[in-house]
Amino acid sequence: MTAHINGIDIISPLGLSREEHWKALLDGCSGLGPTQSFDSTRYDNPISGEILHFAPDDLPKRLLPATDRMTQMSLVAAAGAFDDSGVDMSQVAPLDVGVMTAATAGGYAFGQKELQNLWSKGPKYVSTHQSYAWFYAVNTGQISIRHGCQGHSGVIVADDAGGLDAIAFAARRLARGNQIMLTGSVDSTMCPWGRVAHASTGRLSKSADARAAYLPFDERAAGWVNGEGGAHLVLQPHSDGRYAAVLGHGATVDDPRATPGTGLGQAIRIALDAARLRPGDIQVVFADAAGTREADRAEAAALTEIFGPDSVPVTAPKAATGRMGCGTASLDVAMAVLAIRDQTIPPTVNVEADESLRVNLCTVATQQPITNVLVLARGVGGFNSALIVGT
Repeated sequence: MTAHINGIDIISPLGLSREEHWKALLDGCSGLGPTQSFDSTRYDNPISGEILHFAPDDLPKRLLPATDRMTQMSLVAAAGAFDDSGVDMSQVAPLDVGVMTAATAGGYAFGQKELQNLWSKGPKYVSTHQSYAWFYAVNTGQISIRHGCQGHSGVIVADDAGGLDAIAFAARRLARGNQIMLTGSVDSTMCPWGRVAHASTGRLSKSADARAAYLPFDERAAGWVNGEGGAHLVLQPHSDGRYAAVLGHGATVDDPRATPGTGLGQAIRIALDAARLRPGDIQVVFADAAGTREADRAEAAALTEIFGPDSVPVTAPKAATGRMGCGTASLDVAMAVLAIRDQTIPPTVNVEADESLRVNLCTVATQQPITNVLVLARGVGGFNSALIVGT
């Protein structure tokens, strides 16, 4: 599996573009703060990673009432990735271009609004756009329509792990005939319905202090923060020389009888085998970093078993943005590519590493030679995914 990444764009609480996000992250900034999208005073989880200044000015006005905020952000990031790739769609056969995204659900905020209309006013007041705006495949559909992509396309649903699985699936499609794949994920559940859904897992942080709300691999870890955003990437069979390539992927589902971390470790080994690499060939790991003591211990156990204790540098830049559903893993892949480009490991902000976990956690931006990066993601339900990018 070798698929070259020739275009990237990012949208996150740290920035509305690839370079804006990357600079803020390397500077040690955080995008977490009190929730502003809705009144969160009745909820136990007051901190969010919100994109506060997003305005879909470049989208056709007719699309705005027909799409959720999540889809609008996805369309903007997809256009940015295509622009970054330099692909001239007028010179490409539509059947050669596919779209493969991931989703945790569809448009939460759009769906909540229309359900409120249904129960408070009646069925005649539900928007006709509800039929697709809430649907988990909506981002793939809207991107393909806007850019004229008619090749093999789809959507992966595997909670947060889907953000890696979609990229791997897109890479495989290149080997089967597609010439260009737009992939990755942008996600948003920033509304009361979305907050309740996440809170029901019991894993959301209840801290009202933005600097202490999401602390993966820290003794104080007590849950994660809900964020929004993600990244889109353009994959092609050839390289334009600027970015890295997708080298290997592994995915598993946890056996509830197994020792915690076993399934994640298996996914890592599958990815290493697919990339024809050894553990010593990995210079950085972008961790899933769930931010709960139990989940962090399980991930640390998998890492130390394969790489050894206190060895390979590990980072969790999502501590600065919150977990964005499946958008998180796609964003991690984009940042892994930028880390290789700039030979710099981004920091895990606000965290004091728990030494008992034996994880070599990077808490400041660190320059070092980087050739291959391992990105990890897990999802509710036992999903595990591991993706390797490198040169």
